[in-house]
Parts: sequence; C-alpha cells; structure tokens
Amino acid sequence: MAAKEKKNGMTRFLNGIETVGNKLPDPFMLFILLAGLVIVASWIISLFDVTFTLPGETEELAIKSLISAEGLQYILTSMLDNFVGFAPLGVILAMMLGIGLADKVGLLETGIKSTILRAPKSLVTYAIVFTGILGNIASDAAFVIVPPLAAMVFYNIGRHPLAGLAAGFGGVGAGFTANFMITGTDALLSGVSTEAIKTVNPDLFVTPVDNWYFMLACVVLLTVIGGLVTEKIVEPRLGKYEGGIGEIVKDSTAVEMRGLRNAVLASLLYIAVLVAAILIPNSPLTNEDGGIVPSPFLSGIVPLILLLFIIAGVTYGVTVKKITSSKDIGSYMGEAMKDLSGFIVLVFAASQFIAYFGWTNMGAWFAISGANILESIGLTGIAVIIGFVLFTAILNLFIFSGSAQWALEAPIFIPMFYYLGYSPAFVQAAYRIADSSTNVITPMNPYLIIVLGVVKQYDKKAGIGTLIALMLPYTIFFLIAFTTMLLVFYFFGIPFGPGVSVHV
Repeated sequence: MAAKEKKNGMTRFLNGIETVGNKLPDPFMLFILLAGLVIVASWIISLFDVTFTLPGETEELAIKSLISAEGLQYILTSMLDNFVGFAPLGVILAMMLGIGLADKVGLLETGIKSTILRAPKSLVTYAIVFTGILGNIASDAAFVIVPPLAAMVFYNIGRHPLAGLAAGFGGVGAGFTANFMITGTDALLSGVSTEAIKTVNPDLFVTPVDNWYFMLACVVLLTVIGGLVTEKIVEPRLGKYEGGIGEIVKDSTAVEMRGLRNAVLASLLYIAVLVAAILIPNSPLTNEDGGIVPSPFLSGIVPLILLLFIIAGVTYGVTVKKITSSKDIGSYMGEAMKDLSGFIVLVFAASQFIAYFGWTNMGAWFAISGANILESIGLTGIAVIIGFVLFTAILNLFIFSGSAQWALEAPIFIPMFYYLGYSPAFVQAAYRIADSSTNVITPMNPYLIIVLGVVKQYDKKAGIGTLIALMLPYTIFFLIAFTTMLLVFYFFGIPFGPGVSVHV
C-alpha cells in the first residue's frame, strides 16, 4: 500500500509538471510575450528614475523606456539587425550545412549502428551509452535512432531490451551536451552566451570550443556511470525478459561499412593536413607567438568543422551512391536546412527579447542588483553555482528546448555571475550539465512519447510512469557526476576549454 501511494504521489507530481508545462506558451510566443513584458517593465521602472553605475565606471546609467520616441525608433530600426546579427543564427546554420549533409546521406546512422553492434558483449552496455552521448552530433535525430536500436541489440544478446533502451535514451538525453566533437549545440549555446555578455562587456565572447575540455572529460565519466547504472540498478530491477519475439537488428551493409571507412580516412587526412598547417613556422592559423590561444584557428573553428563534416559526408555519400552528382550535395543540405525552420522562427523572437533587455539597461541593472544581493548575504562561492545548476535542472522540467531555455536564462545569469567574477563560458558549462540531466524525465520532451512507443513494443502495459521510473536513476546519477566533474575542474583550476578558466 505504501509503495502504491508513493507511486501515485510520483505520478501526481509528474502529471502536475506536464499540466503546468502544457500551459506555457510555445517558445516563439513565450519570447514575444517576454519582449512585451520588457517593453512595459522598462517604462514602469523608468518612471522611478532608477540609476546605477557599472563596476569600475563613474558614469551613471538609467533604465531607458521602450515606450518613448527613442524606444519606438529603436524597436523599428533595430528589428532586422537584431535578427540577422544574432550570433547563434549564422553559426548554427553554417554548422548544420555540414552536419545535416552527413546525417541525410546516412553517415551518422551507420556510425552509430557500427559502434554498438561491433562492441564486445561485455562492453555493449558502455558502447550504447557512449554512442548515445556522441549521438548529439546528429542533434535530436539521435533520440529516434539510438534507443530503439539499443533495445534490439539487448534483445538479440538475450538481455532485457528495456535495459538497452534505457541505456541508449540515458546517453542521448541525460548526456546530450557532452561530446568528443564540437557540435551544433556548442555553436548555438556559445552564440547566445556571447550575445548575453556583450550587454555588460563588448570585448568578451564565448567560442564553440570554450567548454570542449570539460565535455571531453564528461563523455568518459558519463559512459562509465551510465553503464554502471544500467547493469547495477536498471537491469536487475527489470529482471529476466519474458516478452514476445522482438525485432532482430540489422547490421550495416558492406557498402555502408565501406562508406564509413572511406569517410573516416578522408576525415583523418583532413585533420592531418590541418595539424600540419598549424605546426608550420609562421602559420596563418596561429597567433604571433605561434600559439593557438587565441588564434585564427580558434576564431575560425566553425568553418573548419563545417568543412570536416562536408568532406566526411560527401565521401560517404559518393561511396554508397547517394551522391551521384554535385546537385545532390545541395539537395541534402537543403533538406537539413528545412529541419531548422522552427529554430529560425524562434531566433527572430528571442533576438528581439535579448536586444530589448540590453538596450533598456535592465539586463545590467538586474545583474548588478542580483550580484550585490548575493554578495551581501555572502553567497558568491561555488555554492551559488550549485544553486544555479539545481534551478536550471528544475526549470528544464517545464521548458525542454535547450536553446529557448538558455536564451531565457543567459541574459540574466551571465551578466550577474560576471559581476561576481565568473567567466561566461564557465556559467554556460554549469547550465549545460543541468539542462541535459533532466531531459529524460521531463514530460515536455517530445521524444518521450516516441521512446514510450518503443517501450510498449516490449511491455504492452507500460505507461509514461514506467518510462519515468526507468530513466530517473540516470537523471540522478548523471547530475551528480556532471556536478562532481564541475567541482573537480573548479577546485583544481583545470581549463574548461582553450584558455578558459573559472574566473574572468
């Protein structure tokens, strides 16, 4: 009875999250409403002649009203510039030209299947988690590819298919932000972070590689943690699978494997050429001292990664004969761009909100006020960052879109923590670990229903509560692991990316 009441209590809690989340506007409308709120709030606050001074400055700043002649002129004349000049827009569009091409020709799916199917049976759990984590190269497509494939693999080797599904979904969802490669997520979030920090320090910026070292370490840690959670907690709880006949997983064809091999070789050749170009004396890719922090290499990392994916995608596509003419390349890239239509619409609204927040000086005022409050109560150390992580993890239960949530949080927290001395790239890393950890249990995740459909293939009585209970251990242990890694980097002064420390 107690177990039933506990289960009902958890069900009611999750149902409550789903109800509240469903009442929130679509992200596009949410930012339209927030932009409207900034317009009204700027007018109200300006009536009280609020002024403040930036640290290290002597000139007083006032809150400027958007409901004024100057404000109206700004809204009308800046709208297109806000949209077109929004840093994440160009970066993510460029990245997805290459990544989308590799996805559409089938390279990413073949790579995922090959990694899982060719792993030794003793390591298959870890291979699934590892592949799921790296699967975010394919963005949201990994949610559709990895969990069903992992379930079939487990079934084929005589293990419970739902344990395999959980390992795959845990890697893809809870480990979404980590990777060995620089992905679209890195480009998107760093662009939003750059827009946010510009409001208080135009000289600072965040690049797509600023969290790279941290995410490299997290891939290794989460692979181990995810494998242990699956084998020590999830699979024993499920017991022996007594269901019907599952689907037999199909391996990649010989031509697909040849395409994958050729794509890997072409990529390695490109990387070798790039390394050689960096190492030559007076390389145009290095700085005046011959280093790469900072350098044109890091500044141009997005075009370099774009070219890497194009080379790999074209090589694979030509090998498997999905690319038979130059027209096919543009066609596949066009298909990839269609998938970004929702993102482009969201950017239009989000860019206006962030620009208004900065122009009115409300962003800087909130940041300084918040930083002063935290300093007055002595909450400026790592504890405030841990609090931010927990807040973000909870907020992610209601707003699934990582880009929308960061566009909402970054204009407030990046300037606030900047005045406490924290690097925007460090704050971004703290956001990322929280945003990923709860992806697999939030009812706002649209892929939760897709994964639930796969669960029902193996357990006809399963419901949303079944899936949440299955995935909750991954959320808990991934959040603990992510946070532990953050603390290790923090206390040992390990750079989060090239030249990126905890403090500004």
